[in-house]
Amino acid sequence: MQAWITDIMEQFGYVGIFLMMALENIFPPIPSEIVLPFGGFLTTNSDLTVLGVLITSTCGSILGAIILYGIGRIIDVSRLERIVDRWGHIIRIKRTDIQKADSWFERHGYWTVLFCRMIPLVRSLISLPAGMARMNMTLFLLFTLIGTLIWNMILIIVGVVLGENWEEIIGLMDVYSTIAYGLIGIGIVIFVVMFVRKRIRR
Repeated sequence: MQAWITDIMEQFGYVGIFLMMALENIFPPIPSEIVLPFGGFLTTNSDLTVLGVLITSTCGSILGAIILYGIGRIIDVSRLERIVDRWGHIIRIKRTDIQKADSWFERHGYWTVLFCRMIPLVRSLISLPAGMARMNMTLFLLFTLIGTLIWNMILIIVGVVLGENWEEIIGLMDVYSTIAYGLIGIGIVIFVVMFVRKRIRR
């Protein structure tokens, strides 16, 4: 896949970068950890500029995020509640549990979107619950833009600095991803434990 991604970017330049970043947000197996550093490297041996790569990659990311947000709006919480009403007893989830999760996302969702935009894989998928919670579109785009700009700029600059050795960042990102997923996993376990204890006390 890496060779296919880099070939598209070399052949189509800014258009290729835009396309890859849009697809990366819709289809997470296409990693921005390849697209962005390689885009940074291309600025050192082609007519591409750092600003141009930053703008096109960010626009591609935003387009992908909007598409997933729209899918989340189609699914929406009310539809999920109807599914839970019918099948929730199998996995011991009730309509009130969905409502609590939705309420939590409404209170903390914007900051969740911001920080999750800087975590591989999660950065794409976070747009779905944002759409399901019907998060304010303007604020969703604002926090998505901020998080995306930070992520894109860091990886592009790394690609510029490393030059022909840009692929070294892939190994470092694997370590970063493992740590990030580990922390998310711990957070989920803590949440589940607290949730179960609260249910038991009731």
